[in-house]
Amino acid sequence: MDVVNYWGTGRRKNAVARVLLRTGSGKITINSRELDDYLPRFFWKVQAIEPLKVAGVEGKVDIIVNAHGGGLTGQSGAIRLGIARAILKLNPDSRPVLKKAGLLRRDSRMVERKKFGQKGARGKRQFSKR
Repeated sequence: MDVVNYWGTGRRKNAVARVLLRTGSGKITINSRELDDYLPRFFWKVQAIEPLKVAGVEGKVDIIVNAHGGGLTGQSGAIRLGIARAILKLNPDSRPVLKKAGLLRRDSRMVERKKFGQKGARGKRQFSKR
């Protein structure tokens, strides 16, 4: 039997996730580790596998993810976008459902840079008149 692979790339903050999707039993592997092992918080897991539930392919596909950069929150968001894009290649008919759920939009929010002469992006030194 010939196995067909579907790729999707997701990004969020400084995290990048390359997602490989293929038909299978529903096994999810991130950086050679299980989903529960790699993403310990419930919110991260739910966020990462949301496209599978929305598209109705949960338990029907195996997912292999290579994620790097950023923290686990950014990586779970990147995984979410990567899975959604891979599902789109697997089944183009699921586009309206994924789009309505907002899963095909990249979250463009980034950390604001620190400015010189300040403590941070917005934080300034304490002001005193005297």
